[in-house]
Order: sequence, then C-alpha cells, then structure tokens
Amino acid sequence: MTDVLAAFADHLSFEMGHSKHTVRAYTGDVRGLISFAGARGVAVEDIDLALLRAWLAEHARRGAARTTIARQVSSAKTFCAWAVRSHILATDPSQRLQAPKAHRVLPAVLAPDEAAVAITAPLTASDDGDRPASDDPVALRDHLIMELLYASGIRVGELCGLNLSDIEADRRVLRVIGKGDKQRAVPYGVPAGNALDRWLAHGRPALATAASGEALLLGVKGGRLDQRMARTVVHRATERAGQSVGPHALRHSAATHLLEGGADLRVVQELLGHSSLATTQLYTHVSVERLRAVHRQAHPRA
Repeated sequence: MTDVLAAFADHLSFEMGHSKHTVRAYTGDVRGLISFAGARGVAVEDIDLALLRAWLAEHARRGAARTTIARQVSSAKTFCAWAVRSHILATDPSQRLQAPKAHRVLPAVLAPDEAAVAITAPLTASDDGDRPASDDPVALRDHLIMELLYASGIRVGELCGLNLSDIEADRRVLRVIGKGDKQRAVPYGVPAGNALDRWLAHGRPALATAASGEALLLGVKGGRLDQRMARTVVHRATERAGQSVGPHALRHSAATHLLEGGADLRVVQELLGHSSLATTQLYTHVSVERLRAVHRQAHPRA
C-alpha cells in the first residue's frame, strides 16, 4: 500500500498539480479504500465496482456528509484511472460510479454597511493601551487583512502566502498563487492601498526579524502570518459588525457586492480564481435572496 500511495501522491502533485490539501485528502481516501478492500480479502488489483459501492455505502451508513462522499467518489475515480495507466488495474471499475448531488447552501454574506464596520474594527481598539490603534503594528496588520480579503476576494491561504514581490503598488494589483498553483492578477482599491502603505511604512518594520524573509504579513514573532491567526482576526472584526464569520464569508461578500454593483459574472470568476463558472453562479442566488428580502420588507404587496 505504501508504494502505491506514494506513487499516486506524486501523480497528484507533479502531474495533476493539485494542492497539498487535495493530495492529502485524496490519498487519505484511497488509503481507506485499500484498507476496506484488504479487510475483505480483496487485493488492490482486484478492486471492482461492487467493492467501490460497498465502500461508499459504508461511509453513508456512518453518516458521512454528501460532500464527503462526493469527494471520495472523485478520489476513487482519479485513483482508478491512474491505476489503469500504471498497469495496476486491468480495467477502470469507477466509470459507472456516480457521486451524490450535494445540497447547495447559500454562503453567509455581510451587508455592505456590516463589511465597512468589520474592516475598520481593528483600528478602533488596540491591544496596547499606551497608544492608539492607528499606531499599533498588529492593528495595522489586522486592518490590512480585512481590507485585502474584502477588496480582492482572495482566499485566506492566498493572502498569507503573499510576498512583498507579489505587490504591484503602482498598478494596485496582487499576484496570487491559487489552487493548482495557478497564478492570477487581482486588483485592489484605494482604501486597501492606503492600508498597505501604512502597514509597510509603520507596521511591518516594527515586527520584522531576520526570519521574516519576503512575507508580506507577519506574526508578532516576525514569522509569516499563520492562517489560523488570520481567521481569528476576521472573526473578531466581523463580530464587531454583528455576526462572527470567517475569511470565506468576506470572499462571498466581495463576490456578491461586485455582482450587485453590476460586475460581469465572468470577470468575478476570474477575480476569484474559479475554474468553473457554475461555482461563481452561486453568488447570483445570494444576490437574488437579498433582493427578495428587501422586496418583502419594503413592498406594500410583498
């Protein structure tokens, strides 16, 4: 099993260009599949459609979410196709395997006024009682986190991975490495640019150490900012706006507000780095729900 999983992981990383998170998830699924087969006396080369269905049925019986089972189907299909090319399997038993349709849940979205409150929240209080938040390097960093996440709609992992060389300040553009190591250019506005200037001039120098390297955002000890800390910052700031949500909600909010402002769906798809337009179309439903809510509240015959 070890050799097969190692070769499969290399295929996912180097040939398909998947992120380390996807590689970990897929190899974990396949490890479970092989263990499931072994417990029933079935060798890897003898895996068939009946065993794949039994494996998925077992997860469903244990209460696995539809999204989890859908990912496991994708893992099994990817593995079986690779195993055929690698002469581990004679035929691909996963071709007739179907994934359950996931329930699409509308994402949490901040209203524009809530987003404005959340973005400025880090500057309204400071962890250092001896100076205002506007002079606190951590507050300047947290303000920049909020500005960039909302202004650009990038993922929190993309934000924390930014280097100084990824900023084109004259054009107000970020060079972002997204899923599958795909690079895209994402613009940001004047408020985010001002927050960036203040961080680079007064915040980052106060936290930078020899270990900081090229990282744009730093932790209090000078290393690259951890994603968990960035999530905490967002939750604290949005709680001040009335609802505690994470970085992905800021991404949802940015996309929804762009569409409500008249942005083209394909432009938003490019900004968010979605490989499929269907993923971006989810935000149109959010906009419709908001319009319906306003209609119900304001229209005399709603």
